[in-house]
Amino acid sequence: MDFQFSEELRLLRETARKIGKNEFAPRAAEIDEKAEFPWDNKSILQEHGLLGITCPAEYGGSELGMLALAMTVETLAAVCASTAHIISTQSLVCDAFILKGTEEQKAKWLTPLATGSSIGAIAITEPNAGSDVMSISTTATRKNDGYVINGYKRFITHGTSADIVIVVAYTDKSKAHKGISLLVVPADTPGFTRGKVERKMGLRGSDTADLVFEECFVPEENLIGAEGEGFKLLMEMLNHSRLAIAAEGVGIASGALEAAIDHIRTREQFGKPLAQFQGLQWVIADMALKVELARTMLYRVCSVTDNDPHSEELPRLAAMAKWFASDTAMQVTTSSVQLFGGYGYSKEYPVERMMRDAKITQIYEGTNEICRIIVSRHVLK
Repeated sequence: MDFQFSEELRLLRETARKIGKNEFAPRAAEIDEKAEFPWDNKSILQEHGLLGITCPAEYGGSELGMLALAMTVETLAAVCASTAHIISTQSLVCDAFILKGTEEQKAKWLTPLATGSSIGAIAITEPNAGSDVMSISTTATRKNDGYVINGYKRFITHGTSADIVIVVAYTDKSKAHKGISLLVVPADTPGFTRGKVERKMGLRGSDTADLVFEECFVPEENLIGAEGEGFKLLMEMLNHSRLAIAAEGVGIASGALEAAIDHIRTREQFGKPLAQFQGLQWVIADMALKVELARTMLYRVCSVTDNDPHSEELPRLAAMAKWFASDTAMQVTTSSVQLFGGYGYSKEYPVERMMRDAKITQIYEGTNEICRIIVSRHVLK
């Protein structure tokens, strides 16, 4: 498929490339080593309007669509996946307000998110509820003119940096998935505390923490959509966020491919550059093919999302794109480390970090096993 990019998209990608090369690449190893949220990088994203790419212009976004978001995330993930993931997570949180937020909620919360003055998180996962969202135990009980939230969330991206958290909770557990709702909890809400911060294998610059809600009261106007609409809304949001994760996978893979190409062109063994060995040429060819296929599929699904947002094909296509792109990221980064030999195992070179970062793309936003289930259900329907 030949994608015809608008001048606006070309300029956006070029801007992302320049920022990535000049601002993010030089500090990527340091961010990984320190395992701290890169506030300076977040500020750069904010200055260039990259935290509200899919948000309506009237709320401070650029309203460029899913393809623009994917291209930006991909470009930045090629040099620093932790920084790219800030955009992915922010987009997911914004999506809840775009899809079901009231005008008051959009003015109060979406505008700060879109402009980057506020950081958001969405709290789904719990110690006993990962892929199975319906196994959550967090509850939001009606009281007076609002809800009292009680629960414990785990592995929450932006857990320590978020100004607001969208909490997935049961407002009526007797109704199963139709009893799940989404509620906004500002960081300064009494009863909301941040727990353990995870020490992760990869994506170490992205803060991940446990969140605790104990008799945490929020007013009724903090409910997104109607009671019981949370599960359906969440599934729609995941169709979009899986594409952002696919973009991370494509970006990480393309960064690892570029690093491998540079290495085998200059590294000599047995009197000639590694690039002259046919066996290694084939490895590079396989890597390049997988990256190109993953990118083509990603762009195709993003185009469907932008042009036919209510397509019944989106759950299947988004799951396919995320599954294939993340597997590609893992395969290509592993091959890149192998091509670097002993150097690939050293933190002196970026490919070992890329391999560690790649692994999480196969796990979050629905494990690849869950993606296979989604695809098979749609294919066999």
